[in-house]
Amino acid sequence: MTSGTPRSTRHMRAYRTRGHTVLEFHGEIDIAAAQEIQPRLDRATEAPEALVVIDLTPSTFFDCSGLRLLCRARRRVVERCGQLVVVCPHPGTLRLLRLIRLFDVFRPYPSLEAALADAAPAERPVRRRFTWAAGRAACRRNRAGARTVW
Repeated sequence: MTSGTPRSTRHMRAYRTRGHTVLEFHGEIDIAAAQEIQPRLDRATEAPEALVVIDLTPSTFFDCSGLRLLCRARRRVVERCGQLVVVCPHPGTLRLLRLIRLFDVFRPYPSLEAALADAAPAERPVRRRFTWAAGRAACRRNRAGARTVW
């Protein structure tokens, strides 16, 4: 395990493979587990251009605290121009993601192999960072009558 990979715990196992940091969530992911996982999740998502895979396959229960962890991880990774991939074969969790309209945001994969094959580091597109100042200038132009295309 490298210095950027967080230590494993009772509810999360962390390891590196194929250039990705894989975080396996184990057992019941509820508010107590989320409090244990969050600092380690933050450590895994703090690096610029991080490639993170969250594997929910070993989890047996997933509630809104787990969803909050996924959203936090995605926000942190996207802010740093990285990539977050979620593996989730559980019908109940997939249904929850659809109900709260996050299925298209996370686009979960059925297996870790499928996720790693599709999220290869060499094929990752280069993204420009959208800065707050650029967004503010676009809003000003839009209010002045110019059409802004996002």
